[in-house]
Amino acid sequence: MEQHIRFCTSSDGTRIAYATVGQGPPLVRCLGWLTHLECEWENPLRRPFIDAISTRYLFVLYDGRGMGLSDRRVSDYSLEAQVRDLEAVVDALGLERFALYGVSQGGPTAITYAVRHPERVGHLILYGSFARMGWWVDTEEGRQQFEAMTTLVRQGWGSDVPAFRQFFTSLFMPDADIDAIRAFNELQRVSASGDNVVDLFAAVLDVDVRPLLPQVTMPTLVIHRRGDAVVPFESGRELATGIPGARFLPLDGRNHIFLPNEAVGAVMAKAIYEFLGEGEEGAAAAPEPSRQAGGLVTILFTDMEGSTSLTQRLGDAKAQEVLRTHNRIVRDALKAHTGSEIKHTGDGIMASFFSATRALECAIAIQRAFADWNAGVGAGLAPPEGVASSAPTEAIRVRIGLNAGEPVAEEKDLFGTAVQLAARRCAHADPGEILAPIVVRELAAGKGFLFSDLGAVALRGFEEPARLYEVRWREEG
Repeated sequence: MEQHIRFCTSSDGTRIAYATVGQGPPLVRCLGWLTHLECEWENPLRRPFIDAISTRYLFVLYDGRGMGLSDRRVSDYSLEAQVRDLEAVVDALGLERFALYGVSQGGPTAITYAVRHPERVGHLILYGSFARMGWWVDTEEGRQQFEAMTTLVRQGWGSDVPAFRQFFTSLFMPDADIDAIRAFNELQRVSASGDNVVDLFAAVLDVDVRPLLPQVTMPTLVIHRRGDAVVPFESGRELATGIPGARFLPLDGRNHIFLPNEAVGAVMAKAIYEFLGEGEEGAAAAPEPSRQAGGLVTILFTDMEGSTSLTQRLGDAKAQEVLRTHNRIVRDALKAHTGSEIKHTGDGIMASFFSATRALECAIAIQRAFADWNAGVGAGLAPPEGVASSAPTEAIRVRIGLNAGEPVAEEKDLFGTAVQLAARRCAHADPGEILAPIVVRELAAGKGFLFSDLGAVALRGFEEPARLYEVRWREEG
């Protein structure tokens, strides 16, 4: 996969470099600073996310004015100028309708464009962003911090002097290792001059798009890290509160620029896939397992309680009727939640999902369906609609285990550690339980699911204990 770099001209004559990579529906990234199209392509802090998005979308990136390959000799860094640059890129590509992804300082630009051109923006995504950053200098302490930062920028932008490096690293990536620090330093060095960065910072302090938030009309997803030291978590909550109907995805972690080894990158990509996929033609079609592999997949196992004793008690034929009822209930739920059945395990089913949210919804639907079945059995009620009147009136209780990972696909089956962990979690569950790991909880953060922390649990065949969460599915009260 290659990126294709081109140039366009903003309305004030500033040349803007932009790039496209991948194919599919267009997704335009709006990032105000720390951009360099060539460097980002090779930089381990940026490339993994670019690859993840461009596998499904035409990912459009551009260098802001004064940054990267765009014109460096500029003096106007105002919000209006930033919006004109975005307009120039979109018009140069002839995009009639697209999704807009505003990152950090690019958020206000994306919000302003979306309000002015609602007919062109289908979805709006905001990460680590804000409506106003003037709060930074509202206090004397904040003004002193800003002055100290601008002084360091002018004197040591991109420097290898430890004092400069540690200052910026501690702000943007407090958990960075030495490799990430080097990558960050290089991105700083090539992205812009210190004078340009200071001018850009100064312009940001004048930005205030709070009056525009109620005017955003397209579906919006706001993503923010709880411990972000550059843009406080409250700024993300303000965006999600002010934009009508906006969804809010809070993520753990302190790094404003997330690191290559952080699961948050995959979580964000998955959230974007799901958010942008809603309403698209064919989005409800379940993908083939072989097409899912190579990326993040959520795996679900069911296991029917007491299948062996059931056979001994009822005999083969009647026990098989009970199993067919189990299969019907599970498969109906898979169909309703776009799950792909991988195989039957004898007394359960293994399935995969493109979305952790869909997998959790399916797991809950399965448990509720069996609870309804069992209630009917206890009350002597007729079988549900679509079930033969001769169906066995036996209670059916199942365990469900979930995991998310990158399994190996072979001959329409999935293999590997991700699959084994899902099976072990299923085996550890009690009848009626749904057990999930932290990665599934994070992938579905902000979607309304309730989890109970069970602590670290030893799973058969794995040396290190793993933290498990029970998914609460029963109606409260």
